[in-house]
Amino acid sequence: MKKSDTRTKSFSFKQFKVNSGHVGMPVSTDGVLLGAWSDIHSSKRVLDIGTGTGLLALMCAQRNHHCLIDAIEIDEQACLIAKNNFFASPWHTRICLQQGDVLTFPFKYKYDTVICNPPYFNNGEAALIKARAIARHTLTLEHEDLLNIALRLITEDGKACFILPEVEGIKFIEQAKTLGWHLSKLCEVKPTGNKATNRLLIQFTPYEAEAEYQQIIIQENNTYTEDFIALTKDFYLKM
Repeated sequence: MKKSDTRTKSFSFKQFKVNSGHVGMPVSTDGVLLGAWSDIHSSKRVLDIGTGTGLLALMCAQRNHHCLIDAIEIDEQACLIAKNNFFASPWHTRICLQQGDVLTFPFKYKYDTVICNPPYFNNGEAALIKARAIARHTLTLEHEDLLNIALRLITEDGKACFILPEVEGIKFIEQAKTLGWHLSKLCEVKPTGNKATNRLLIQFTPYEAEAEYQQIIIQENNTYTEDFIALTKDFYLKM
């Protein structure tokens, strides 16, 4: 397959632009939901695991004007594109990009917030395009390994935020609890009011916390809901 066949379009937000190029995953609603929902306001250091084209790091930089962000990505092509996206943004001096495996990278800091839109397919046929397979399947980053490394890199009062499909998310939460994480916030995402939950926004802490439960419905009557608009209006051009 030629590279031109796998190229995805650029995506413009209100304060930055994401060029996706020839990488595993284009800009998605999942990423925007996670970047807008995660609690980063008091964070001084943020780690974006598997930054891809840099969407989450850029959203964090826009939302918190004082935090420093480390973004790590294993795929070389994605790193090149993320580097360009960061450099073109107003916040390039606050985002540090590293190419490498999060499980073995020699991090210098601990982080107030760890954010990750993780691979979520544990089985089934992987995508034919290698970069897309890495982004979608747990080929290079098993969920248990992700939870363990995040726990090692989090500050004692920090937060780790993820988004997963509902079935995988429920398993992820149970697995996290066995490793020492505590569920502190959970948001069910429904595409419409009469459809089932299809995504879970998940926040863990390394300390005991009373879990807060939320729900977001994206559309009703073919129109974005007030809750979804309120969450994403600082980013989407037409909100």
